[in-house]
Amino acid sequence: MKQVIPIFKREFVGYFRTPVAYIFLVAFLFISVALAFSRFGGFFKAGVASLEAYFGFFPWLFLIIVPAVGMRLWSEEKRSGTAELLFTLPVTTIEAVVGKFLAGWAFLSLAIVLSFPMAITIGYLGSPDWGVVLTSYLGAILMAGGFLGVCSLTSALTKNQVVSFIVSLAACSVLVFLGYSGFTALLESLVPVGVADAISNFSFITHFSPMVRGIVDAKDVVFFLSLMGFTLFLNVVALER
Repeated sequence: MKQVIPIFKREFVGYFRTPVAYIFLVAFLFISVALAFSRFGGFFKAGVASLEAYFGFFPWLFLIIVPAVGMRLWSEEKRSGTAELLFTLPVTTIEAVVGKFLAGWAFLSLAIVLSFPMAITIGYLGSPDWGVVLTSYLGAILMAGGFLGVCSLTSALTKNQVVSFIVSLAACSVLVFLGYSGFTALLESLVPVGVADAISNFSFITHFSPMVRGIVDAKDVVFFLSLMGFTLFLNVVALER
């Protein structure tokens, strides 16, 4: 895996070679803060020094943001023919997939961490539980990796970035809505409660929400890491075929 770091550096630096990365970071921060302070977010109405209102929108925000980042991982390489050039170098498929994924994940993590002024704000307004704040950031970063794993896979299956974006949006929407209370209630009316609960366990929301409340369960961490590992494995298979 010695080529992972060079690929990671090449891809991560590549994000900042155009103004698009900076526009993306500013847009992400502006939209996430605007949603938290909107009447739907109720940041001030809650009357509590907490970021729960802020991070509560992340699963829905990631539905657009992460596919926009992930759609170019392989689609652009395949369209321009640089994917073939990449694999003529002494680089294995696994190294290329992991390196590009880690670069995208690092970029998304940077966008999440840059929201630290929100943490400073609640620290100024009250006395927040900093442990809960840290677990919220951890959950957001893990969830971003789960989203990106799915998007990287769909990007490897097509040469068209728009198609990759649409398919990623559809796949990630399913993984979000599976944990939505309204969808779970609908499932429980159609199938036994145990089956409905088992299906909802495949949702991002199911495993992210406890972390926003300060609960770090091993099963939630394992879910996101397993999803990343499984999608990257399929990514390698798709490219090698």
